[in-house]
Amino acid sequence: MRDLIALPKAHLHVHLESTVRWGTLREIGVANGVPVPDDVGDFGDFASFFAQNDMVRSCLRRAGDFRRIAYEFCADEAAQGTLYAEVSFSAAAHGERLGDLDMPLTAVREGLAAGREAFGIECRLILDHSRRRSVERAWRTLELARRHEDVVAVGLAGDEAFPGDPFAKVFAAAGDAGLHIVHHAGEGEGPAGIRQALGPGRTERLGHGIRVLDDPDLVAEVRERRIPLEVCPSSNVALGFAPTLAEHPLPRLRDAGLIVTLNTDIPALIGTPLATEYARVRDAFGYDDGVLAELARAGVDASFAPDATKARVNREIDAWLTTP
Repeated sequence: MRDLIALPKAHLHVHLESTVRWGTLREIGVANGVPVPDDVGDFGDFASFFAQNDMVRSCLRRAGDFRRIAYEFCADEAAQGTLYAEVSFSAAAHGERLGDLDMPLTAVREGLAAGREAFGIECRLILDHSRRRSVERAWRTLELARRHEDVVAVGLAGDEAFPGDPFAKVFAAAGDAGLHIVHHAGEGEGPAGIRQALGPGRTERLGHGIRVLDDPDLVAEVRERRIPLEVCPSSNVALGFAPTLAEHPLPRLRDAGLIVTLNTDIPALIGTPLATEYARVRDAFGYDDGVLAELARAGVDASFAPDATKARVNREIDAWLTTP
């Protein structure tokens, strides 16, 4: 078994606010007068996850906070063997909360740029919008995204019980503006939400997408359209969407001929960085190095990276696989 940290990887589904080192969060919390527990807590349900996530977000108040977590994201991802990442960030939500729409995104972009210079990792941004929030905020998210070349996509996140239809015009405009579109769908809710994301939502990938298996016709459509799935097994288990890792549908998704990429979603909150996610999947399903390389290539090919970046990372995956 080859070293999985050395396996070159792309990371497509990871939320910046859920990558913050706990020590960093405590320091920021103290500086900003926000109490932070000694350690991350367990999630009894999705509601408890939202509560913990809100606590993390409330700690982030100053430009330096956002720059720091973006820079440390680059450091931590590079240490996992990630060469390219598309990190999700709720820019408009933070901007509205702090009374400065531009500041959080500007600071995060600065942190990512410094991280690229220091660690050699290429990062781009996906600006997400909670389905629970207003259409007006979604338009502001699009406004922010259109200003910056390093923002490659926009999309819906959050509780899938809230429908995506009210946002259809926003994402039509996003597509017209040349932005990519990626929605969370098929994690907590079933095929209807996936179909909405694929249709009026215009999604190019499915964030999670594991419940596509509930509908054989939908499996066939996703396979024929070659829509990649951003699968996050450890997160699904932690949040109660899969009973155990051994029972996770990832092997069945691959067996159905779907494009499966491997991601972490909320690594700091569940203690599972990307190389560990690969190791857990290897151990749970008995995957050899060849299958793990296939998962890594799928992430690269499904990304919105420039062609030159894709070619470079794929060459490095080939080298990893052929080096004893």
